[in-house]
Amino acid sequence: MKKTILIAGGTGLIGQRLTQILKEKGHEVLLFSRRPDPEKNIFEWNPAAGTLDENALRRADVVINLAGAGIADKRWTAARKREIIESRVLGAKTFRIAFEKTGHRPEAYFSASAIGFYGNSGEKIMTETDPPGQDFLSKTTQLWEKAADEIAAIGIRTVKFRIGIVLSKSGGALLEILKPMRFGVASYFGDGKMWCSWIHLEDICRMFLWAIENPKIEGVFNAAAPDPIRNKDLVSLSSKILKRPALLLPAPAIFLKIFLGEMAAVVLNSTRVSANKIERAGFKFLFPEIENALKNLK
Repeated sequence: MKKTILIAGGTGLIGQRLTQILKEKGHEVLLFSRRPDPEKNIFEWNPAAGTLDENALRRADVVINLAGAGIADKRWTAARKREIIESRVLGAKTFRIAFEKTGHRPEAYFSASAIGFYGNSGEKIMTETDPPGQDFLSKTTQLWEKAADEIAAIGIRTVKFRIGIVLSKSGGALLEILKPMRFGVASYFGDGKMWCSWIHLEDICRMFLWAIENPKIEGVFNAAAPDPIRNKDLVSLSSKILKRPALLLPAPAIFLKIFLGEMAAVVLNSTRVSANKIERAGFKFLFPEIENALKNLK
């Protein structure tokens, strides 16, 4: 059945591909942006001011909120940390207030979240019932999810996806891994033993579509493939499968902490999450294993 789906944050890596997939399935897609263009179905919203186009909102059968300032785009000054949090929390708050003001209740509200919720969890396999970590990434994600929970509290089916490292040839982590290989060097972080929980871009987009099509799906799910890999192995395998021969060298943790400060947690934290819950709910990964995922991204 054709639906009208409103996406905030639709110009990012996930949003662009998700928009294509939804349109291919026959759905109408509306986007919220600070740079509106109604002729292209792009409508104005400004979470910092708490405003959005209410007419566009009323058309939406489903709302997907992917909005949020990039975690690793800039050094974490106090102002940048505040921006990272507010870009996530205020977006959800703006939606909740608009739902209450207009009386419009979409069929579902989907929120991006992140495996950063678990903090640096070492070797432990984390499930959705495990407690959060204590670092900035974890506290940010907790606030992000709490804002989504406030939408659930007004009677809208709400799903939160704790998204892992998204692998794509269009951007994101994989391109950053490949950059130094142009110079014959492949860099892993620290001792390279930290776990990386990843997901292919196609699978995270298919996950949103699956949740739209299955009205019984709600709550929080880890959005990562069932085949986590250690950082050093990911870099080595990427070099091999993508045919980028390079000398494998460490980027020492102490230097990363000096140059990146607190933001070094983005690359040094070990997060090994379970995909059991979403698989039991019926989602089937196209790329459950890292080797096939990388081969697809050649």
